[in-house]
Amino acid sequence: MLRAEGISKNYYRKRDGSNVFTAVQPTDFELPEGQVTEITGRSGSGKSTLLNLLAGLLAPSTGKVWLDDADLYALPDGALSRLRNRRVGVIPQGQSGLHSLTVLENVLLPARLYGRGPVPEARARQLLERMGIADLADVRPGDLSGGEMRRMAIARALILEPSVVLADEPTGDLDDGNTAAVLELLRDTARQGAAVLLVTHEAGAARYADAVYRMDSGRLTRE
Repeated sequence: MLRAEGISKNYYRKRDGSNVFTAVQPTDFELPEGQVTEITGRSGSGKSTLLNLLAGLLAPSTGKVWLDDADLYALPDGALSRLRNRRVGVIPQGQSGLHSLTVLENVLLPARLYGRGPVPEARARQLLERMGIADLADVRPGDLSGGEMRRMAIARALILEPSVVLADEPTGDLDDGNTAAVLELLRDTARQGAAVLLVTHEAGAARYADAVYRMDSGRLTRE
């Protein structure tokens, strides 16, 4: 289980600390295995900041984040990177991909890091098929649309069958059909035992979720 204890994030806009912006108010939060948890809220409400805190990508101002018995921000950088690679799949809000690699190579990249075991090419191709971009496996990201890039990033995040999936607006630039395909894939990922966090504005996403929270001015409340 991924859980946060009293985490918050402050940004100090003057060196003397006299002007402070609190992006995330002190928060306790648990992300249970086998469930999809949705966080909704207006742009700028702190949703993405909270996701990055939970992912081990942004150190909190206060509090701790635990993945099972590992205190993420107490780990050395190398150990944290290895843990994230092995256990956490992050679907970023923006478009991401290495332009020197093909779509298939981008999806397989997490499996090639740290030289662990055989490369799961069959799973990569299955994910590309599920995302409707199997025919683009040998294409480079510069030739993809925004929606195709997003679906490539989703496949990459899921390639190692992570126990935690953190998805930041994964359907932001997708049409209705591809939006449904992505949400169904995340729902299936939870059914297989993963803890899935879905940060989204998508109006119909709540029907795929087991729990829904709202973020407002950095404060998280359950719907």
